[in-house]
Amino acid sequence: MNKLWIVMLHTYKTRIRSKAFILTTVASLLLILGLTNMQTIVNTFNGDDEDKKQVAVLDESGSFYELLKQQVDTTSDDIELTKTNQSEKEAEESVLDGDYNALLYLEKNEEGLPEGVLKTASVPEAGWISNIETNLQQTKVMIATQQLGVDPAELTSLYEPVSFEKASLEEGAKTEEELNQARSIVYVLLFVIYFAVIFYGSMIATEVATEKSSRVMEILISSVSPVKQMFGKIFGIALLGMTQFFLIFLVGFLSIKYGPSNGEESTQSPTDFTSFIQIDQLPISTVVYAIIFFLLGFLLYATLLAMLGSLVNKVEEANQVITPVILIIVVAFMGAMSGLGNPEAGFVTIMSYIPFFTPMIMFLRVGMLNIPAWEVMLGILILIVTIGVFAVIAAKVYRGGVLMYGNATSFKNFKKAIQLTKK
Repeated sequence: MNKLWIVMLHTYKTRIRSKAFILTTVASLLLILGLTNMQTIVNTFNGDDEDKKQVAVLDESGSFYELLKQQVDTTSDDIELTKTNQSEKEAEESVLDGDYNALLYLEKNEEGLPEGVLKTASVPEAGWISNIETNLQQTKVMIATQQLGVDPAELTSLYEPVSFEKASLEEGAKTEEELNQARSIVYVLLFVIYFAVIFYGSMIATEVATEKSSRVMEILISSVSPVKQMFGKIFGIALLGMTQFFLIFLVGFLSIKYGPSNGEESTQSPTDFTSFIQIDQLPISTVVYAIIFFLLGFLLYATLLAMLGSLVNKVEEANQVITPVILIIVVAFMGAMSGLGNPEAGFVTIMSYIPFFTPMIMFLRVGMLNIPAWEVMLGILILIVTIGVFAVIAAKVYRGGVLMYGNATSFKNFKKAIQLTKK
């Protein structure tokens, strides 16, 4: 057991000091900081966007400008309309000179309703332009209702959303708001589990293949048994993954909680990322289940990948042999993504009890539904038993596989590896 800890700590220390780990960790932390402070970054590099957009209005009808300006002033804080007495050509020149951001040309159609043409110096694709269009539409509705003799207040009441509430009869069922929040959290954590299992699992297979290709394995097995090597590497890289994700989540939490664009004294609206994931509403149980299913899923796939890695002699061959396992992980992830919209679907329930899919699918159900505790425990038990079975098989294959050299592209090497174990 002492040698197992030595291999685990050696694997952990070696990997955590590697340039690849440092670069990926730094890049991930910078990405998290960028996402959680996106609004601040955008405002820093595009300070002009905070100023009001100056729009010159050329009202040919002479009656639409005041109504439209009143509507825009009520609904938009970033647009300022200014009536101009210039000719159309002179106003266009003012836009090109930078005096205005755009020119809005208003005229009256045959029904006496407003029509508009907006001209900008560059391609008119900014979001504030759609705001002007919406306000002009509202102005048109107001004028049309006045022409028909309809009280605008009465028309507004007709367009008010109908009162419609949703309620579940099951005790403890999530509300629609809680379900949407849970879906957002599960969505992000599913990506974390998916990429972590692929990244760190593949790392185990390539590390074993690297040691075999350099003949280091022949020296290692003389002092440490192959089985202890395998599990030492698995636990060491699992600890490495937990360290990296702890740093990422810690920086993400602190950035969301205390960042300049999210602090209590900030007047800026939260970014899309911070509104997508609300840390204050993240249930502790969801975090605990995420850690449990991440570790169990990692152990399941890492055991298989370590076993396959022992059958190859080169890193290039490792990518070919582990492809079927990667495809299984992809199928599990796609099933989880499909189940986000309907977590109560029958296929989701069935897949949650298939060991290769349980880490993601059962976590999906736990995060979004109030399922009985026995179902969760059953899924965890199935995973543990499956890991135990594969660990026994993988230990036998690994013990013989690390001594095999030659063509490793065929899965017939399983039989040869087990035969070497018996010798």
